[in-house]
Amino acid sequence: MFEDIIEFIQETYRTKDFIPLHEPKFVGNEKKYLNECIDSTFVSSVGKFVNEFEEKIANYTGTKYAIGTSNGTSALHISLLLAGVENGDEVITQPLTFVATCNAISYCGADPIFVDVDKDTMGLSPVALQEFLDSNTTISNNKCLNNSTGKVIKACVPMHTFGNPCRVDEIKAICDEYNICLIEDAAESLGSLYKGKHTGTYGEMGVMSFNGNKIITAGGGGCIVTDNEALAKQAKHLTTTAKVQHKWAFNHDQVGYNYRMPNLNAALLVAQLEQLDSFLNSKRKLATQYKEFFANKGIGFVTGIEGAKSNYWLNVLMLDNLEQRDLFLEVTNAAGVMTRPIWTLMSKLPMFKDCQKGNLNNAEWLEDRVVNIPSSAIP
Repeated sequence: MFEDIIEFIQETYRTKDFIPLHEPKFVGNEKKYLNECIDSTFVSSVGKFVNEFEEKIANYTGTKYAIGTSNGTSALHISLLLAGVENGDEVITQPLTFVATCNAISYCGADPIFVDVDKDTMGLSPVALQEFLDSNTTISNNKCLNNSTGKVIKACVPMHTFGNPCRVDEIKAICDEYNICLIEDAAESLGSLYKGKHTGTYGEMGVMSFNGNKIITAGGGGCIVTDNEALAKQAKHLTTTAKVQHKWAFNHDQVGYNYRMPNLNAALLVAQLEQLDSFLNSKRKLATQYKEFFANKGIGFVTGIEGAKSNYWLNVLMLDNLEQRDLFLEVTNAAGVMTRPIWTLMSKLPMFKDCQKGNLNNAEWLEDRVVNIPSSAIP
C-alpha cells in the first residue's frame, strides 16, 4: 500500500536514497558572505549583515521595521512583552501549533487559552474566536476580561500553519473589537500572501523563524516585523540586553534579553533572501505536481483558501483516519521517504492540559489525519 505515492516522490526528487522532509539549499552567496563576515571579525550581534538583513526583510514584507533575533521563539517572547503581556494575563492561541508558541506565552507568566482552528487553513478560526469572546468575556475599562478567571486577555496569536494563511483579516477585526493585540506567528509562512498582503503584516507585530528547516535558514534566527516605530525601537533595545547606548559605559535601564541576531546568521540570511523567489517558485511548482497526482488518489491535498497564496513550506495530506495516517507514516518512512504527523495538540501536553479551551473538534479531527510529505525546493 502507498507504493505508487513513494514511487512518485522518488521520481520527483530523482533519487531512491533517503528523501528528507525539508532540507536547506545553500547554492548562492552563503560562503562568500560568511567569509566576508569572518574576515571583518564582527561575528556577533553587531555588523553590517544584521542591518542589511533587517532592511531587506522589511522591504520584502512591505513593513517599515524589522528586528533580527536569535530565533523565532525569542521574537515571539519579545513581541508578547511589547504587547503588555505580563504575569497573570491570558493569551488566545490555537491548540494546533508548534510548542514554541505556548512556551513564549509561558515565559511571560501568562496562560494560553485554546480556541479551535478551521479545517481548511489549520489556523485559528475567526468564527470560533468570535464565539469564545462573545460567550466568555466582558469589556471593562478598554480591557478584555475573562468572565471565568477575571484575568485580562492581552493578546491573540494565530499561526499560519505550514505556510497556509489563516483568515487573519477577520481575526484582526475581532481583536480590534475586543481590544486584544494581534501578534501573527508567521514562523512558517515567509513568502505567503493573503489577499495580496504578506502574512505577518496584519497584526501589530509579526514573528518569523529561520530555523534549519524553514524556507530560508541560517541554522537559527528569527525576526519581528512591525509598522510601529516605538515598538521597533523598544524591541531592538530589549533584545540588546536593554543597554543604554554609550561609547564605552555599560548601563542597562531595565531587564533585557540577549536575543539579537548574530552577524554570522545574518550573513547567511542575506544570501538566502537573494534566492527566496526561486525557492518559492520551486515549492509552488512542486505543490502543483502533488495536487495533480493526488487528485485521483482519494487522499486530500491542502491548497489553501480563496485569497491565499501559500509558500507551501510543508505540503499537507489529509488521510481518512488515525489508522490510515499511522500506516502511511510507517510505510513511507520505512521506504526512506520522510513523512511526519502534525504536532500533538498543545491542550494535551502536561504543562498546558489544564488551560482554558473552547470546543476543539476541528483541531482534534486534523490531529488524527494530517501528514507532511517531502517539500524541499528542487533545483
